Amino acid sequence: MATVAEQLRSAREARKMTPNQVAEYTKVRTDHVLAMENGNYDVFMAPVFIRGFVRSYATMLKLDVPAVMATLDTELKQTQKFRDPPALTPPAGGVLDWIMLQLSKVNLMVVLPLLVISLLVWLSVYGYQAWRRHKTADPLVNLGPGLYQAKPGLSAVYLPVPTPTNPPGAATRP
Repeated sequence: MATVAEQLRSAREARKMTPNQVAEYTKVRTDHVLAMENGNYDVFMAPVFIRGFVRSYATMLKLDVPAVMATLDTELKQTQKFRDPPALTPPAGGVLDWIMLQLSKVNLMVVLPLLVISLLVWLSVYGYQAWRRHKTADPLVNLGPGLYQAKPGLSAVYLPVPTPTNPPGAATRP
């Protein structure tokens, strides 16, 4: 019995199709089409991709899909990489993995408007309270005394007047 790769390649050539035409029809990359025709399954990450691509390819070529899939399963069991099925239990993760899993279950179309509405309500309440505090606050609370108080040791009779180096209106000489 011919391998899956030989069946796919001979059926494609019998229909006079190129690998690019197959890739365009099946929406599988051209290098993956060529890897399937060469039997190079190491290009793929998991057997589920191989099975899906081969099923699409065989269906497009109008081959006997159950027979091709049975042959593919026997071929994959002979390879080291795809002999054992992948583990169904995820690796033990930490708290961050659990949080990300819970967040992935959230429907953003429902939660996002609720978050925006709650944020707007919180901002309006906080703004109203700040406005009320500002409105009732004494604006003169931090203002010092209204009279001039001389420094200790100076007479309070005369106010200190700054002495400018160039009094206003005085002409400067070059």
